[in-house]
Amino acid sequence: MSELHLPHARDAGESAAVHHETSDVNIRAILGFGLGLIVVVALLQFVVWVMFKYFDSRESAKVSAEYPRAVSQGDRVPPEPRLQINPREDLQDLRAAEDAILNGYGWVDKNAGIVRIPIDEAMKLTLQRGLPSRGDKK
Repeated sequence: MSELHLPHARDAGESAAVHHETSDVNIRAILGFGLGLIVVVALLQFVVWVMFKYFDSRESAKVSAEYPRAVSQGDRVPPEPRLQINPREDLQDLRAAEDAILNGYGWVDKNAGIVRIPIDEAMKLTLQRGLPSRGDKK
């Protein structure tokens, strides 16, 4: 029942000269193919590098004006609206104009008799006169 089983143990009838099948794999052909593949890939990379250098030199030889039409235009101004040259100053001017309107006297509608007065004066007048209210309805 308990027999010793070794997978590589030779039976008494086997010859010592038989080991394995030698014609299954050709290692020399596999290594030759791999080496050939490496050489072809390296050669193709070199060819592509040479082509890119050729194209680069050809394009650099054709240097022309960067913007040929812009040279003939001179100092032409773009159409409105243009970009602000000094936005901080523009904002200060706008705020000064708004402050002048809020803190100054002026006509809103002269025909209707509507005027503009400073905010502080309007608050004082409202405190003196009071707000309009409805009469008592019972």
